[in-house]
Amino acid sequence: MASLFTRIINGEIPCHKILEDGQFLAFLDIRPINQGHTLVIPKKEIDYLFDMEDNLLKEMMIFAKQAARMIQGVVPCKKIGIMVAGLEVPHAHIHLIPIFEVMDLNFARAKTASNEELAKIAEKIQSFKR
Repeated sequence: MASLFTRIINGEIPCHKILEDGQFLAFLDIRPINQGHTLVIPKKEIDYLFDMEDNLLKEMMIFAKQAARMIQGVVPCKKIGIMVAGLEVPHAHIHLIPIFEVMDLNFARAKTASNEELAKIAEKIQSFKR
């Protein structure tokens, strides 16, 4: 059975895309810790981040860097934090989270965002001039 993220990649479940290429997809988390919280995933369904081939993992981090710069260009924050938990969905992914302090990287702070809130911030991030 396809993972939740594979279903998003296939267009079966909608998402608020930030950035996409042939190998990766970045989209807003529906339960953001902070506004702009984005998930970066490979389009190839791999359960565990560290099971990815070295080149694919390297390319994913370069893709994530591009998404992080876009987010930071629009969302007020000190830095974009990166977190890997990998237990929520059996599909490799990283979290890009706008932060002001280390304590911001706490999933207990996550709250459900409305579709309208997500659409508004997604549009802002997508329009950021790289």
